[in-house]
Amino acid sequence: MKVPEVVPPSTRDELLGAFARLHEDSGAYWRAFDDVAFFRPLGQGWSPADNVRHLSKSIRPVARALGLPRLLLLLRFGRPKQARPYERICADYDALLAAGATAGRFTPSPLGPDGDPAARRVSIMAAREQAAAALSNGIARWTNEQLDHRRLPHPLLGKLSVREMLFFTLYHNLHHVQVAERRRREAT
Repeated sequence: MKVPEVVPPSTRDELLGAFARLHEDSGAYWRAFDDVAFFRPLGQGWSPADNVRHLSKSIRPVARALGLPRLLLLLRFGRPKQARPYERICADYDALLAAGATAGRFTPSPLGPDGDPAARRVSIMAAREQAAAALSNGIARWTNEQLDHRRLPHPLLGKLSVREMLFFTLYHNLHHVQVAERRRREAT
């Protein structure tokens, strides 16, 4: 299975392009699993379905935040002090994971029994599409400069500039595909 790659973005337009490419490539990755494998845990890790559900669950609050009034974000979270590049956000997140950080409230809830895995899969992938579209629409509402003038809270990384939050969100999606592929290979 082909694992997507990301060219580290800087600008808003590069972020939009990177999200579009990663969404398309990771969608192809998740679709390559048959229905049985899509719901089967990968070794000791989450199933592909759980990974997709987790990613959708983690994207939705970012997309919602991008639609909030910028003044509200300023009042609630303040101004960013110093912007970190994509690579630094990735390294900081990897260090937290290595230290034992978990998904916390973004852990997908257990899936109950369902008589039609194909229909459930369609629903999970449709939620993924909706979350990705909302995120892209939210990003498009911001100028490149505005991404550095507001912050959002991240449960592990603390307050991030909007640009840094988008760097994280991009990397987080890539990271889950990479981990899923590693676990898939280990299990075979």
